[in-house]
Amino acid sequence: MAVRHRLTSVETVLEDGSWLFTVRDSRGDEEEVILVPCDDDDRGPVEAWVNRCTHEEQRLHREGVGAVIRDGGIVCPKHGSVFESCSGYCDNGEAANTTLVDVGIDVEDGEVYLTDDDASFLREGGTSDDDGDGGPSSTSHVQF
Repeated sequence: MAVRHRLTSVETVLEDGSWLFTVRDSRGDEEEVILVPCDDDDRGPVEAWVNRCTHEEQRLHREGVGAVIRDGGIVCPKHGSVFESCSGYCDNGEAANTTLVDVGIDVEDGEVYLTDDDASFLREGGTSDDDGDGGPSSTSHVQF
């Protein structure tokens, strides 16, 4: 079983809209993970997903900007695909019929804990290998 590591509070995720952290995955690579609000009584108040669109290597959460959440979905800034924040499933755009990679968490007494056997916490925030300015090379005509 994974070592349980406290990440942040549910309140912080709800107030900020998303929360970014970095883990070391089972292959030894650094991977960014986002916490996002989830309004589903069966799942809990937040969910954790690998910070990458399933269509292309595109971050969904950017430091300084956060993740764009619209109508309960995480919007890919490159093509505009929307992933349901509770299930990770996308039914539209370039990423249609795919699901984000989940990361195991637990919520207890308003605190969020990393519990994934395949991930060990490294730090709050993202990896250091950003794409220049960290922004997407957008081909979308989606406006917010």
